Amino acid sequence: MNVSALREWFPILNQQVNGYPLTYLDSAASAQKPVQVIKALKRFYEWDNANVHRGVHTLGSRATEAYEGARAKVARFVNAASEAEIVFTRGTTSSINLVAAGYARTICREGDEIVLTPMEHHANLIPWQQAAKATGAVLSYIPLQEDGTLSLEDVARTVTSRTKIVAVSHISNVLGAVNPVKGIAEIAHRCGAKLLVDGAQAVAHGKVDVQELDCDFYAFSGHKMCGPTGIGVLYGKRSLLEAMEPVEFGGEMIGHVDLREATWKEAPWKFEAGTPIIAGAVGLGAAIDVLEQIGMDAIEKHDLELTAYAIARMKRIEGLTIYGPTEGRIGMVTFNLDGIHPHDLATALDAYGVAVRAGHHCCQPLMRRLGTQATTRASFFAYNTEEEVDRLAEALYRAKAYFAD
Repeated sequence: MNVSALREWFPILNQQVNGYPLTYLDSAASAQKPVQVIKALKRFYEWDNANVHRGVHTLGSRATEAYEGARAKVARFVNAASEAEIVFTRGTTSSINLVAAGYARTICREGDEIVLTPMEHHANLIPWQQAAKATGAVLSYIPLQEDGTLSLEDVARTVTSRTKIVAVSHISNVLGAVNPVKGIAEIAHRCGAKLLVDGAQAVAHGKVDVQELDCDFYAFSGHKMCGPTGIGVLYGKRSLLEAMEPVEFGGEMIGHVDLREATWKEAPWKFEAGTPIIAGAVGLGAAIDVLEQIGMDAIEKHDLELTAYAIARMKRIEGLTIYGPTEGRIGMVTFNLDGIHPHDLATALDAYGVAVRAGHHCCQPLMRRLGTQATTRASFFAYNTEEEVDRLAEALYRAKAYFAD
C-alpha cells in the first residue's frame, strides 16, 4: 500500500497546526474524509438532491437510486445475505438503542440475563441497563483477562440458558483488543441467546463478514470509516428484523394508516421513519468505494504493523504505561505518562501538532478496572505513517521534559 499516495486523497492532512505538520492520531474518534466522499456529497446536493421513496420526478428517482444503491454497497461490504438486512441509522449508538428497545424489551423477562463485558463503550452499556430496568432482566459480565482480553472459557462460564442477549465490542475502543466474536456467537447460540456486536472500531481496520461471524446484529458508524457523520448501520438477520417492532413512527415507514390503527412496511424501511439520512448514505457508499479500492486486507496489515511499531517505540519511554495487550491489537495505543494528567498531556502534544484523545473514552467502568480515571489514546488508520509515530514519541519526550521542570 502506497501511504504517501493515499494521503493525497485526504486534504485535511495537508496543513500545519501550531507551526508543525498535522499528525492526526485520533481516527478511533472519527476518521478523516477523502476527496471522493467530499465530492460525492457535493454532487448529491448540487445535482440529485430530493427526497426518496416519494416523488416520481427525475430528481426523486435519482436520489432514491443513490440511497438504495448505498444500502446495496453496505450489504456487500459486510457480506449480508440480503439488502433487507441493512438498516440506516444515525450511528452505532442509534443502532444499539434500536435493538435494545425494539428487540430486547420484547423478549426479556424478569430473571433473564443480558451478558456484556467491562470493556464496553457506554453506547453498548447504557441501552442494556435501561432494557434491564424496564424488563427485570439482570446484567452479567464476562471477566477480562489481566491484559484486557476475553477468553472463550470465561464466555462459556458466563453465558447460561437464562441469557437472552450477549453484546460485545468487536474491537475495544480503549484496549485495541480484537475479541473472538465468532466463538462468542457459537457459545451464545448454543444457549439460545442472540449476539449483538459493536463494530464501530472494526469496520475500518479489516474485513467484516457477518455471515461468517454468525452474529445476529452488527452495529457501526460511517464517520469512523471515512464516511460522513450522522450516518450509521444496523445489520440484523432478516428473521429478527421482521420480528422486531420499530421504535420511531411517522411517514414512510407505514404500510397502511387509518384513524386508529396503522401497519408497517417490511424491514428495513419500517425502521427508517421520516426523511432518512440520504446524503449521509451516499457519502457512506463513496467511503466504501474508497476502502475497497485500497483493499481491506492491505489496511488491516498496515494498521497491525503500525500499531506494533508504535507500541515498540513507546515502550522505550520511561514512566509510560500502555493499557491492554501488546500483541495482536490494532488501530490504537492507550497510555499514561507518570505525573502528567492525560488532558494536560494531550494539550502539550497538540502544541507540536499531534492530535490525540484524552479522557475516559466513554468507558468509565473500564477505567476503574484499569485503576485510572483517564488515559491518552493515539489511534491510527491507513493514512498514518511510522514517521508520524516518531513525531508522537518525540512530542512525548518533550512533554515529559517540560512537566519535569
